[in-house]
Amino acid sequence: MKELLVCHSIRLALGIVLDQIVGDPHFMPHPVKAIGNLISFLEKRLLGPACSSDSRDLGKEKRRGVLLWFIVMITVIAVTFAVLYVTHSINRYVGIIAEAILTCYILAARSLCRESMAVYRDLKKGDANAARKSLAMIVGRDTDCLDEEEIAKAAVETVAENTSDGVIAPLLYTAAFGPVFGMAYKAVNTMDSMIGYCNDRYGHFGWFAARADDVFNYIPSRLSAIFMIVSAFLLGLFSREYSGLRALEIWRRDRLNHKSPNSAQSESVCAGALGLKLGGTHLYKGVAVEKPTIGDEIKRAEPGDIKRAIRLMFMTEAVAAAIVFVILALLLRI
Repeated sequence: MKELLVCHSIRLALGIVLDQIVGDPHFMPHPVKAIGNLISFLEKRLLGPACSSDSRDLGKEKRRGVLLWFIVMITVIAVTFAVLYVTHSINRYVGIIAEAILTCYILAARSLCRESMAVYRDLKKGDANAARKSLAMIVGRDTDCLDEEEIAKAAVETVAENTSDGVIAPLLYTAAFGPVFGMAYKAVNTMDSMIGYCNDRYGHFGWFAARADDVFNYIPSRLSAIFMIVSAFLLGLFSREYSGLRALEIWRRDRLNHKSPNSAQSESVCAGALGLKLGGTHLYKGVAVEKPTIGDEIKRAEPGDIKRAIRLMFMTEAVAAAIVFVILALLLRI
């Protein structure tokens, strides 16, 4: 048992370091892209083109959406397990390398930093059009009509929300259950981002995917918020740009100010830590979607807030990783 924990700790540490160094290189195939292709393939066969409301069988759409979810989950778990089985069959070290690479793919800290920093650099150059295009790569909302302040706020919101969805949650699932469950979590998250919308096309077909994502993220999102509050206090020791007390206050007040039961957990902490007002009404494919606001506008959002949110994200990952490895070390002593 101790040997397994030691190997697991080594693989996890290597995966975290690898993500920090290389992130998700665009020239390499990515498992999440393969998952997305599988979802798109199944969606075309199970849902097909949009139907008129008169001819739709909404119950059938729900059942087919559930079927898609289970097909994707079983496929992802089976393929990931097979990869690990084959690599460990070769020898232990190949298996460790394979698990470290999978862990790197599961985490998205460096990738999130890279994509959001592209928005920051475009704003600093004064190229709002380029910033809108860079932002469109990481958000689902319409970006064409956003001014520079709104672009910065949108990037901060994305970093804050994905600190939980893209970094802490997959880290916790991988640390607790290994890369198979970590990759399964990524499948849950990808299905929600692709079909979990409450609109005419996906309102019934993607209902199960959206609810499953809420369940899988319920505990990790709250732990992410706690880790982020700790991180805001730590960063506040070195910079007045962060306020741990305000992060805690806004989290307690606004952590449920979202249609999702989870998204406002980390967003509220980030908004409080940076003194920003996030959320509000935004356009999605031309349709205005009303959302509650999160935080107080102590100051107006600026490009530098993107970098501050990124630092908060990395510190939150460091706090989470430290806690994980302390727990693993304690288990080794039992």
